[in-house]
Amino acid sequence: MIDDTFRKVLPRLSLPLVNLLIRLKVTPNQLTVSAALIALLAAAALAQGHLLVALGLWWFSRLWDGLDGILARATDSTSDFGALLDIQLDMMAYSAMVVGFYLQFPQYALQWVLMLFGYVLCITGALSLGNLENLRGIDAREQRDLRLATGLAEGGETGMFYTLFLLLPNWLGVTTWIWLGVLAVTVIARLELARRELSYQEQNEK
Repeated sequence: MIDDTFRKVLPRLSLPLVNLLIRLKVTPNQLTVSAALIALLAAAALAQGHLLVALGLWWFSRLWDGLDGILARATDSTSDFGALLDIQLDMMAYSAMVVGFYLQFPQYALQWVLMLFGYVLCITGALSLGNLENLRGIDAREQRDLRLATGLAEGGETGMFYTLFLLLPNWLGVTTWIWLGVLAVTVIARLELARRELSYQEQNEK
């Protein structure tokens, strides 16, 4: 949800930086990998109890990661491998932060485990539905190299809840369950979307 707005605004705001990266001959995949490494540093800082440092590193990693696709399009170097690498390293970053939260706040172990489980369901549902939509020629609602079915829980929402977790650790008993509810709604909504879209397509093909 938030991601769509972010993707429309960031290309305009980041143009000077993207031009600098082009002059420095930085590749999109290098941006993707470096953003993931910064996210791992954020998770390590979190595990050590440096919550504000973790917050700053996390958002820097996500903003840096947002430039890879912009740079790829600006240099006409988009690739299927780059799109796949981006998604895999994004999920590694989100999951590494959950591990950091677990190490710092082990009393909420159940929520952290369920969170990782929810991420698996969300990403597999998004990619599977997106791929089926592409194969069946269903109109895409976003311009991305790998088609993702939109949902309530995306990168922006994940970052917002991680921010709440880091700034309000005393409320983790509440905010973690709210985030798990958002993940559950996303999974269910995608299943319903798949049922409606794919059933409608099958009926039209008969």
